[in-house]
Amino acid sequence: MHPDVQSDLDNLDSTLTTVEKVLDLEELRRRIDELEHQAADPELWNDQDHAQQVTSELSHAQAEYRRVTELRQRLDDMPVHYELAEAEEGADQEAALADADAERATLRADIEAMEVKTMLAGEYDQRDAVVNIRSGAGGIDAADWAEMLMRMYVRWAEKHDYGVEVYDTSYAEEAGIKSATFTVKAPYMYGTLSVEQGTHRLVRISPFDNQGRRQTSFAEVEVLPVVETTDHIDIPENEVRVDVYRSSGPGGQSVNTTDSAVRLTHIPTGIVVTCQNEKSQLQNKVAAMKVLQAKLLERKRQEERAALDELGSGGNASWGNQMRSYVLHPYQMVKDLRTEYEVNNPSAVLDGDIDGFIESGIRWRMAQEQNV
Repeated sequence: MHPDVQSDLDNLDSTLTTVEKVLDLEELRRRIDELEHQAADPELWNDQDHAQQVTSELSHAQAEYRRVTELRQRLDDMPVHYELAEAEEGADQEAALADADAERATLRADIEAMEVKTMLAGEYDQRDAVVNIRSGAGGIDAADWAEMLMRMYVRWAEKHDYGVEVYDTSYAEEAGIKSATFTVKAPYMYGTLSVEQGTHRLVRISPFDNQGRRQTSFAEVEVLPVVETTDHIDIPENEVRVDVYRSSGPGGQSVNTTDSAVRLTHIPTGIVVTCQNEKSQLQNKVAAMKVLQAKLLERKRQEERAALDELGSGGNASWGNQMRSYVLHPYQMVKDLRTEYEVNNPSAVLDGDIDGFIESGIRWRMAQEQNV
């Protein structure tokens, strides 16, 4: 085997060994056994929420364990790939070596992606994520752009088999959406998607302009951790104004027929949350309260971070600025303005192929934190 190939395999082995240590495979195996025991208990489904939490954690733990053990097996098989390739002759040897190189490149990408997951160690990183998307400057194009972004994230979640629950969609008059709120349900979703927070900019020929002029549109993405009972985010009833109204926009028979949509206004802060996608007023109120709690938790975290900054503890408050450009005309490119990561296939990105951006964002964030 060529020395460069052996050196590369040694580096991959070192990285994968670190991943295995961080994940603690023995503890992960023990946790899987424990969750399987809980899942086998027929009493589990008496509490639907707890049952879903157990089965979701079990599915994630099994996938994590299977993924890292498969990576180890593939890495252990690499020397055999090269031995078999080198045993060939002529053109057959060239083709076999090219196949082995291609597998090594794919394996490197998969191990690096797994390594990124081990960087999610923040206080709330392991939680589900609440995603808010709001259209910004750009009129009808911005509303259309906000809807394109929502589709991008939903498609990304679907590709990974993550659950998505839409709480609220406020449709714009002509096309697109003014705003949307949805939850992505899977372990470590907040840590994963939090690097997507900020202003997303689209440059394209406007489909809504009769003269075919180029238009720049903006949309804001906000990512919050789902609140758990341990967070102690208590909201006194007298601090919340509850308004009910009729749902609007596309929907089934129950839409526009009853006052089921709910708007919550947190009086002390002025934060407003709406939910209209559930069938009943009570369900909408429960969902809206979850989002309000998430927003208040984030507000509390920002205040704590600001207090630390005043004490000279550093911190980075600029993540929410313009962070990515999507250019469809006069050339094709999507570029992250923080990490410099870019691709020349916007259609794939807008169809949910954003793992490269997320991984580079997580690495960038970790580097920023280490430099503080």
